[in-house]
Amino acid sequence: MKFFLCVLGMVFIVEGLPYVAFPGKLKAYLSRLITLPDSTLQFLGLIAMLFGVLLVYFGRS
Repeated sequence: MKFFLCVLGMVFIVEGLPYVAFPGKLKAYLSRLITLPDSTLQFLGLIAMLFGVLLVYFGRS
């Protein structure tokens, strides 16, 4: 559980970094994100999840 909380904390740090470093660019990016079709967002989410699973697999082996 301690390791999980450490990893979760790192995720929050990485997720929060763009909001602190580039708030204007992030707003512009998010406004463009709204115009993408749902199928594209689902595909990108699936690719991100698969990449995350691969990272966990190779990191644990």
